Amino acid sequence: MAVASSNLKNALIAVSAPLPSILFYISFLRQSNSVSPLYIWCYHHPLLLAFVLFFLNISLLFWVVGLLQNSHWMIDLYWTAIPVMLVYYFASHPLAESDFWRSRLVIFLTSVWCIRLSHSYFRRERWQFGAREDWRFTDMKQQYGQNWWWASLFSIYLSQQVFLLGNCLPLYVVHSKNKQLNIWDLVAASVCVAGVTIAYFADTQLHDFVIRNDRMKQLGQPLAPVLDEGLWRYSRHPNYFGEQLWWWGLTIFAWNLGCGWTFFGPLMNSLCLAYVTILVEQRMAKQQYRAEAYIRYQKETSVWIPWFKKSLARKEKEI
Repeated sequence: MAVASSNLKNALIAVSAPLPSILFYISFLRQSNSVSPLYIWCYHHPLLLAFVLFFLNISLLFWVVGLLQNSHWMIDLYWTAIPVMLVYYFASHPLAESDFWRSRLVIFLTSVWCIRLSHSYFRRERWQFGAREDWRFTDMKQQYGQNWWWASLFSIYLSQQVFLLGNCLPLYVVHSKNKQLNIWDLVAASVCVAGVTIAYFADTQLHDFVIRNDRMKQLGQPLAPVLDEGLWRYSRHPNYFGEQLWWWGLTIFAWNLGCGWTFFGPLMNSLCLAYVTILVEQRMAKQQYRAEAYIRYQKETSVWIPWFKKSLARKEKEI
C-alpha cells in the first residue's frame, strides 16, 4: 500500500512539474496581438526563451523538488520527454518556418525516440515513478557530503541543461529554415532510425539478462557474470552506441540546413557518455562475482561501435 501511495504521489508530481512552462507558453500563443515587452521578447527570441524556461522550470524547480524528496529521480524521467516538448514548441512558435515534410518527419522521429526511451526507463524501474535515483547521483551525494544540496544544482541540472539543449539544437534549426526536403534528410532519418532500433534491442537484451539473473538469485543459483549475447557480443555498450547514433543523425538534419555548428551538442554528449562508460565499467569490474569475466570481456569486445571479437590469444602473443 505504501509503495502504491508513493508511486501515485510521484506520478502526480511528475505530471505537474512542467505545467508552469506549458501554461506560460499557451498564454503566450494566445496573446498574438499583445504589445507587452515580455510578449515581444518571447516572440523574437524563441531559442533564448527555451533556455529560460528550461532554467526556471527544470533546473531550478526540479532541483527544489529533488531536495525536498532527497532524491533527484525526475530529471532522468524528463530526459525522455523534454525533446518532444521542445520539438512541438519550436514547430508551433509564431516565428517558426520549415519545410512541411521535414518538420513532420523530425516530429515523428522524436516521438518514436521518446516512446522507446520512456518504455525502457519505466521497464527498468518496474513501472514506478521515483522508485530510485540514478546510482551516479547517489555516488556524488556521498562524495560531496554536506555540500551536495547546492552542488547538485550544477552537477545534475545545469550540466544536463547544457547537454540536453545542445543536443536539441537541430530541432530548432529544422523549424527556423525553410529548405526543400532532399536526400540528406533521408540519410539523417535513416541514421536516427538505426540508432533508435539498436538502442531498443540492446536495452531489451539487457533487461532480459537482468531478469534472468534476478531469477537465478532467487533460486540460489550462480549468476551469469557478463551479458555476451546478441548486440552485446559485438559491443560492451550497444545501448550507448544506439543513443549517440540517434543524436548524430539528428545533427545531420541541421548540417543539411547549413548549421553544422550544432555538432558540438552531440560531441559534448558523447564525451560525457565516454566518461560515464568508464564509471560503469569500473563499477562492473569491482563486483567480485563478475570481475574476472568482465575484464576478459573488456579485452575481447569493442567499447561502443559493434565489431567482431578480438582474438585474446593473438593479442596476448603480440604483447
